[in-house]
Amino acid sequence: MRNQIVFLVHGKYALFTDPLTRMGGEKESYQIPTYESLVGVTSSIYWKPTLIWVIDQARVIKPIQMESKGTRPMDYNNSFKSNLSYVSYLRDVSYEVKAHFEFNKFRPDLSADWNENKHYELMKRSIRAGGRRDIFLGTRECQAYVEPLTGFGENPSAYDDIPEMNFGLMFHGFNYPDQTGNDQLDARFWKASMKHGVIDYPRPDACEFVRSNVRKMSAKDFNDHNFTYVDREMGDES
Repeated sequence: MRNQIVFLVHGKYALFTDPLTRMGGEKESYQIPTYESLVGVTSSIYWKPTLIWVIDQARVIKPIQMESKGTRPMDYNNSFKSNLSYVSYLRDVSYEVKAHFEFNKFRPDLSADWNENKHYELMKRSIRAGGRRDIFLGTRECQAYVEPLTGFGENPSAYDDIPEMNFGLMFHGFNYPDQTGNDQLDARFWKASMKHGVIDYPRPDACEFVRSNVRKMSAKDFNDHNFTYVDREMGDES
């Protein structure tokens, strides 16, 4: 697939949680990355509103390990004072990720930017550079790093010999207005599983469970003041 990338992302810690429960209190990471968190990683490597990233697969390289830490998050219900709470992070994580981009058909106003080859070339440069923005796994304090791979399955997985692991109902991601055409933010859920270390993520439009009406939201407008077409980024003014 011409618009597909494969990369390795790794870090000391990761925190993959349902963001609807992230305002305070004790937090515990899911055992595997959420679809939304990997969309965040690929978007930090390279993103424009012209594109929608689709995560095809992820491969868990290192054993799943948890570590609890005491933190002092802000208590937004008590005059913004800090509180002591414990967060259970994933420790020493590494994942191979396979993803591809599609042009956002809900943004016909940006159709002049639908140049697949130039986006692909910029994307490859961005992976080699370690991403255009900071990479993190789930939350900002979980700094991570990306490296290009020649192919998916390049590294041995700690779970190559385990036929299947099930993780129950899990947060998948958000349906954003500029990707659905609706002025509404929805949350998606799915029954997660892993086979021989590989997670096959369903596409957002094929997710089994959707929690609707998170809140009203409108798509952002883009124009010449806050958007640069890929032709200009590549130095082609024609």
